[in-house]
Amino acid sequence: MTMEKKRVVVLGSTGSIGVNTLDVLEHHPERFEVFALTASTSVDAMLKQCVRHKPEFAVMASEEHGRLLEAQCRSADLSTHVLWGTSAIEMVAGHEQADTIMAAIVGAAGLAPCLAAAKSGKRLLLANKEALVVGGQLFMDTVAAGGATLLPIDSEHSAVFQSLPQDPCDWPARIDKIILTASGGPFRTRDPATLSMVTPDEACAHPNWVMGRKISVDSATMMNKALEVIEARFLFGVAPEQIQVVIHPQSVIHSMVQYIDHSVVAQLGTPDMRGPIAYGLSWPDRIKSGATALNFSSMAGLTFEEITAEGHTLRFPGIGLAWAALKAVPGTTAVLNAANEVAVAAFLDRQIRYDQIHHINLETLNAVIPQAPTSLEDLLSLDQQTRAAAQTLVARWCA
Repeated sequence: MTMEKKRVVVLGSTGSIGVNTLDVLEHHPERFEVFALTASTSVDAMLKQCVRHKPEFAVMASEEHGRLLEAQCRSADLSTHVLWGTSAIEMVAGHEQADTIMAAIVGAAGLAPCLAAAKSGKRLLLANKEALVVGGQLFMDTVAAGGATLLPIDSEHSAVFQSLPQDPCDWPARIDKIILTASGGPFRTRDPATLSMVTPDEACAHPNWVMGRKISVDSATMMNKALEVIEARFLFGVAPEQIQVVIHPQSVIHSMVQYIDHSVVAQLGTPDMRGPIAYGLSWPDRIKSGATALNFSSMAGLTFEEITAEGHTLRFPGIGLAWAALKAVPGTTAVLNAANEVAVAAFLDRQIRYDQIHHINLETLNAVIPQAPTSLEDLLSLDQQTRAAAQTLVARWCA
């Protein structure tokens, strides 16, 4: 019997998650076909992907880059339809001919297409933290109303999902707590007094994972873990106090679930995003991912450190903002996300020091007190308001 192929849309196809997704898809041509690809500005990379995967649609974020890609696709005699703009990205995310959406657009820009996919009842593979951090309960309500299937792709949340009972109705009665692991990034043992001298290149040199620059900085500050705490709260319906973070430098155990009998179920694997990507694409089945198998005989040992250990709170002051934002007015998590995006961009542009990222985030949270958002428009307005406030603070710190 011939299996009907799933048509996949990759939002953010030229980023690390997008590239890894296409690699997994290429290993299973009998199961999947690429329906649409989207990217921000990487025209040359997108052209190569169009030549290789021949999608029905290719969408660039701006008209300038879209017209460049359109001309190059025409020269290459490709039949791919080239579009551009946010409405076009939302269109392919909710297209009636698409089955599966990989949401890998970094930042709040990924929220609208994620909502479009959720409303259309797609299988939504969520690699975009911000959809939940910014969208919160509004996003989860949209998923439920649209009948979408939401599957986490972040290695930590995929690990939790794989460690839980298959029926979500069983989760509340069985879960004691969720334990998210963190590598500790490149500065886990660095003297906190020297963090003011950290350069962008140093912050982007992650010891275990290959990621984009923004995500790499978030891993160094552990703001990525703060965002993951927020994400876990909405994904799995647990209370903030049921989420714990531990540092696990080897990145072998990706996360754990502790049950009410205090037994712990963990998911292990090599630090390769193709594992959770393949699981999301094939769930509830499993397919080959291309990731290397664990070699237990070569492991020197697995170690863990409390995030509150001496020195860690000075290296990672932002981690506590997750629980504070979850306990504050709805919308506060969106403020934290927008502030952090502005602060990280300013650091990568060498406008502020590494240690000032946290100060921008904290001061923005104190400056912007949201009203509970009830629509995408409310969220986007709050995002713009927060970014303006954070930019003002960046300018003040620069001065």
